[in-house]
Amino acid sequence: MLDLTQVFSYSVALGIAAAVPGPGLAALIARTVSGGTMSGFFLLLGLIFGDLIYLSFAVFGLAMVAEHFNALFEVVRWGAALYLSYLAWQFWFANHQAIEVGKSANKREVLSAVLSGLTITLGNPKTIAFYLAILPLVINLEAVSLQTWAMMLVPLTVLVLLSVGALFIVAAMRIRHLLSSPRAQQYLFRGAATIMVVAAASMLRH
Repeated sequence: MLDLTQVFSYSVALGIAAAVPGPGLAALIARTVSGGTMSGFFLLLGLIFGDLIYLSFAVFGLAMVAEHFNALFEVVRWGAALYLSYLAWQFWFANHQAIEVGKSANKREVLSAVLSGLTITLGNPKTIAFYLAILPLVINLEAVSLQTWAMMLVPLTVLVLLSVGALFIVAAMRIRHLLSSPRAQQYLFRGAATIMVVAAASMLRH
């Protein structure tokens, strides 16, 4: 099991990494502004799923397995980069409309938000760097058991990411009225699109 020092170190490191601006936060804010709180939280759910996948990779040594399946991971890397580019295109040419407060997300929007969040995380170089490079410096992964992963790391990861993401969702809802004009939305979405393109380019450089 992890001691209090490890729990604190991991929580702080993950919280800082999650709060650093990147494609995930850009998409989260843009989705919340355009679709409301529920859409934002479902995208956040997808982001968290992606983090849990990389956490599992780090804990169970699957990063080493990746060295023996280079072709498969090349496909995943290119697929993630292409999807980020597609999202960037969608954000850049989004049809900005008047914001409807209290609008409920339909099933298609929910699935789209979760999938977007998951893919953004899987294609985010910042997330990859944290779990496969920085995490081993914070926690001795060789001493992490299946029980520790399931009972401590997974709940802790969900709690930290949910807390950080919720803060940005609340902030986005607070400034939502300031983004009611099409021009303001255009600046927000094109800024998010730019971040997506940078992230996609970073994926292809590695």
